[in-house]
Amino acid sequence: MISNRILISLGLLYGLVFTGCATNPITGESELMLIAEDQDIAIGRQYAPEVARQMGGKIEQQELQNYINNVGQRIAAVCQKPRWQYQYVALNDKTANAFALPGGYVFITKGMLEKLSSEAQLAAILSHETAHIVARHSSAQMSRQIGMEILLSAVTSESTSQGVLTAANLGRQIIGLGYSREQESQADMAGIEYMVKAGYNPYGMLETMQLLLEENAVRPIEFFSTHPSPENRIAKILEYIQQQYPNISSGKIGAEDYHKYVLTKLN
Repeated sequence: MISNRILISLGLLYGLVFTGCATNPITGESELMLIAEDQDIAIGRQYAPEVARQMGGKIEQQELQNYINNVGQRIAAVCQKPRWQYQYVALNDKTANAFALPGGYVFITKGMLEKLSSEAQLAAILSHETAHIVARHSSAQMSRQIGMEILLSAVTSESTSQGVLTAANLGRQIIGLGYSREQESQADMAGIEYMVKAGYNPYGMLETMQLLLEENAVRPIEFFSTHPSPENRIAKILEYIQQQYPNISSGKIGAEDYHKYVLTKLN
């Protein structure tokens, strides 16, 4: 005879399988999703402080932080999920990286900021990460990579669960979440759209990916360990810009502002 515990577990799995789908607002397609949308914000809020701590904490330059958050908010205002409370934060970590947590948390490292040279390039990175949040790529990857056992253990209290990850361990898992090449392509194209709507020159995305790929060819950078580069990435970005915005010749670049509010603050 099947025990009550097994029946309960089967019931939970049945519920997750048949209710664990959501529409990707970028593609319009239905995708497997084992984390409810209203949990995204709670997950981000709970683990953002631990993730920031593990990446060296916030850069202690309020003017720089305000500048980066203001650029991010311009992006957030034009995305498909503007109601979420987005936060854009610069961290002290020296690796060249940027990543997103569910619910609206975007982090960019000091190492990444040092490689950029304009506000448009910064907007490209922040737009790309915002697209991952909007498409719920972070949540989808948590569902797949952290595992069903962890998701099920979260149903019960920590005091009665075995093998529940500590905040520190889960923070490391979140930082190391990897995206698929298809998800990267989605984030590139959606990021370009956000940039244009927010008033930036979309070629900032092309410049950013070119310089990062060139850096990665010399010495692998952290960004591409979790953001694998799709095949023909540069060609696809260029083709998309030329097809969608063939006559665009404007949009903010902001090299001087970036130098003033970011690069001079990092020295």
